Amino acid sequence: MRIALVTDAWAPQINGVVRTLQSVRRELEKMGHDIRVFSPDQFYSVPCPTYGEIKLALVTAGALGQALAAVVPDAIHIATEGPLGLAARRWCRRNGFPFTTAYHTQFPDYVSKRTGLPSEWIWPFIRRFHAPSQAVLTATDSVRRELRAHGIGHLRHWGRGVDLDAFSPGVPPHPCYAQLARPIQLYVGRVAVEKNIEAFLQTRQPGTKVVVGDGPARAALQACYPDILFLGALSGAALAGAYAGADVFVFPSKTDTFGLVMIEALASGTPVAAYPVTGPIDVVTSDVACLDADLDVAIAGALMRDRARCAAFGSGFTWRRSAEQFLAALAPIEEHFDEAA
Repeated sequence: MRIALVTDAWAPQINGVVRTLQSVRRELEKMGHDIRVFSPDQFYSVPCPTYGEIKLALVTAGALGQALAAVVPDAIHIATEGPLGLAARRWCRRNGFPFTTAYHTQFPDYVSKRTGLPSEWIWPFIRRFHAPSQAVLTATDSVRRELRAHGIGHLRHWGRGVDLDAFSPGVPPHPCYAQLARPIQLYVGRVAVEKNIEAFLQTRQPGTKVVVGDGPARAALQACYPDILFLGALSGAALAGAYAGADVFVFPSKTDTFGLVMIEALASGTPVAAYPVTGPIDVVTSDVACLDADLDVAIAGALMRDRARCAAFGSGFTWRRSAEQFLAALAPIEEHFDEAA
């Protein structure tokens, strides 16, 4: 099957959406499918205001449609609600081609955090964007309930996975950990305002706080919190060692739909501390995590969890299962592309 994947989030961005799409693509290709990605790097683009590392493609529906028609896909999936997603949606509707979409991020909350606009002002756009989709892929029950409450139906479950070859308890700790006071409390992810990282940095637990990742808020947070260790973006063995060597993984976000980093930490044997909000309440259980409205309480509780149980729990998430769910939700295209406008 030839699948066209249209996404405004792609490399060199490093975030949960990109990692999910890349991991699922790899699994689908192992299964023999042909995945054609349409991303901002293929078109003229400009930096996103307030978040320069994100590129916004400037492309018309006709130009993107020509590129889509040229590959003659058997199915089209629109992953994001950005300029490329809008152009693909417009072209598919114009030509009567079915497509699927996904709700990866709490887009209304993100816009609200960055602009000060009420999130309720953004929901009509989200509702209109997904309305013509044959299926809206979502990761958790909480997100599906929220989308239904905002008038979005035709929802399908699409879970997440872990690269178990990379993330495991047996990985050597990150080299810098040998010099750090325990317990080591770790955050991994984008360093941006919507991730609520400052709530973690203000906790009062003894030990060392470590931040892995990069983003527009990093410079300001480093200046305000000189005692926090910021390691920047890591990958490969360095990232795996950061997870495996930490004593607790802290997930302060209140706006994530899933939280891929939580299950990577658990697969590495590291327990999770988080707020009892969408994402954590759907993904983790009380025997491998501690959720509390007071993040200090959550950290203290998570440090008491059994690391072997955490690793066993995290190993239950596989990208193969995620890819199979994605594939089952696709809407096959039966029409010809010869006369597509």
